[in-house]
Amino acid sequence: MSTTASKPVIVVGSGLAGLSAAHEALREGALVRLLDRAPKPGGNSIKASSGINGAGTRFQRALNIPTDDSFYADTVRSAGSRFTENNPPGIDRGSLVEILTSHSENAVNWLADELNVDLSVVAQLGGHSVPRTHRGGGDLPPGAAIVSALLNKMKANPNFTLENSAEVDKLLVENSGAVKGVSYRTSDGQMHELEGPVVFAAGGFAGDVHGLLAKYRPDLAGMPSTNEERPASHGLLSTIGAALVDMDSVQIHPTGFVLPKGAGTSYNIVPLKKEDASHKPADPKSVSTSQLFLAAEALRGEGGILLSGSGERFVNELNTRDVVSSAIMALPQSTDKSMRHWEVILLLDPGACEAAASHIKFYLWKGLVQKVKVRDLAPEIIASIDKYATTVSEHGEDPLGRKSFGHWKLPPGDANREEEVCVGTVTPVVHFTMGGVAFDAKARVLRSTDGGKLTPIPGIWAAGEITGGIHGANRLGGSSLLECAVFGRIAGTEAARSLIVTP
Repeated sequence: MSTTASKPVIVVGSGLAGLSAAHEALREGALVRLLDRAPKPGGNSIKASSGINGAGTRFQRALNIPTDDSFYADTVRSAGSRFTENNPPGIDRGSLVEILTSHSENAVNWLADELNVDLSVVAQLGGHSVPRTHRGGGDLPPGAAIVSALLNKMKANPNFTLENSAEVDKLLVENSGAVKGVSYRTSDGQMHELEGPVVFAAGGFAGDVHGLLAKYRPDLAGMPSTNEERPASHGLLSTIGAALVDMDSVQIHPTGFVLPKGAGTSYNIVPLKKEDASHKPADPKSVSTSQLFLAAEALRGEGGILLSGSGERFVNELNTRDVVSSAIMALPQSTDKSMRHWEVILLLDPGACEAAASHIKFYLWKGLVQKVKVRDLAPEIIASIDKYATTVSEHGEDPLGRKSFGHWKLPPGDANREEEVCVGTVTPVVHFTMGGVAFDAKARVLRSTDGGKLTPIPGIWAAGEITGGIHGANRLGGSSLLECAVFGRIAGTEAARSLIVTP
């Protein structure tokens, strides 16, 4: 008869990857100790706003979305030339992407069926061939809905212990090189050691401004970020020999909210007719900060468009994030030198605003978006709206190549002048790191041998943004939560099963 050893599965990080790992380890009958250095759980996952990808789901079928057999191809296309590179030798990118995409339907079903998370709204984000990014219809963002559902379920399990403000500072290693546990510091300054298999899910390095980000991408210095500034944890893994991959692959998200220079008590966040000064001003507290609120990609997926400072569309808003960001960064940079940024207008018509209502409600409350009547906009913006609205209404060919128009319903011409649109100012922001520790299809952390071959390090698994090798040069929107769920579940299951002993 097989039994589970008394040692716990140790999970480092309480974002979706760590929570998914903990959930599956509990399912296997293991004790779970979840450690996070932050004072509250959730990591970056709790802030995720666009949703989680799933291919072939019942939610897609309910919306008559065409058969979704292109997720793997879309992911490979997004990854670019990195997908065919073999650096370090032996990393199996194809297997990782295959698992990510083929397990996506099951991941969505798990969240919806076992945890009762509403994922019935499906949008098409940049780089996707069909709508496949799932979120709920309520006010709670998808990341927060998923994280809270997992936490609420596991807190009722006596085998689960969550310890916040607990920072892991060392991995404990046997003479053989196998990981046997962790050393960590609690908020009272006390050091503790804990033995058991380890799932490392402590996030990426986009917030490690003066460390790994400066080392691998010094060209990004001075750019704003969606991440809180904090040191990365990759060094703990590389110290035990873990291989790192794609460390220069850093995602610049096209749209973080920013207020232009001069924002204050009488400044509007979109160019208006000179005689109009009746609109509510934006919140000046958001000006000139290095950490910005993300303008969710779902805003563009539901129909939003991007306009240059001259009021013209200049890019297919639903291209991949790297392409859209590059197009924005080819425009003149802001003259405000308090941070390195651009100023592009994000505009949603009433249909898109309604489809993204929960997002818009939050952004309006924060002063990041305004509602403005079309007639009050600058003439060049009105002209661009009319041109785009004509393309949509006549089912014409968009000169910039956009094929999905979301829920845009605004007509062209005088018929739209009294309608209200939602507008904000956005800039590219450092958002996500595709690089990280090398790992395999079983979520085992890999080390490079003297011959260059990658082999698993016994006793340690990893999932989420701490890992590298899946996304290549660019991640598709909606695949961050997905990789956390898919590989977090695999890691938790494998770690728990490593504790099973047979007398």
